[in-house]
Amino acid sequence: MSAVEVFTIGHSNHSFERFSELLRLHNVATVADVRSAPYSRANPDFNREFLKTMLGECGITYAFLGRELGARPEGAQFYQQGRVQYRVLAQSPLFRAGLDRVIKGAESQRLALLCAEKEPLECHRTLLVSRELVALGASVVHIHADGRLESYADAMRRLVKMLGLPEEDLFRSSEEMIADACAMQEERIAYVNEELRQEAPK
Repeated sequence: MSAVEVFTIGHSNHSFERFSELLRLHNVATVADVRSAPYSRANPDFNREFLKTMLGECGITYAFLGRELGARPEGAQFYQQGRVQYRVLAQSPLFRAGLDRVIKGAESQRLALLCAEKEPLECHRTLLVSRELVALGASVVHIHADGRLESYADAMRRLVKMLGLPEEDLFRSSEEMIADACAMQEERIAYVNEELRQEAPK
């Protein structure tokens, strides 16, 4: 595939006005929502129907991709001891179809993946979706709450440092170190289905 650029953003506790400012600042034309449940009790500005309407009034297209790229998939095969397994989910046909949609969309317009978390390293949009997009040759850039941009590569370096892992290792490549860091962070943030966890053999 030809290299495409994909942005990501978390709605955090922004007002819609601030959120739309960040999108306009970086000329985002399409928002692809990767939340499994596209609703926010704390911040109803980001409920799916309202958000779609408000973005439309700003000339920004809204697409819901939570079914394909969400962090809470249906199906016990994606869980171990009740916890979502990102590596398993990443290989599912539905997820791969979602990645294809993102790449095709980003080829013709400036597109941002939307999730809830302010910090990209606390979110599956980085540890799962962005990681797979990068593996397919896309360039991923995170839009932070203050408007600054951070490349996927810089975010991964920050993750390695944040987790106290060595940035260089004589016996391991940087790719292996990043894979370890992602696995550690996934263990911390991945969704846990309590029902499946209780049903899992002890």
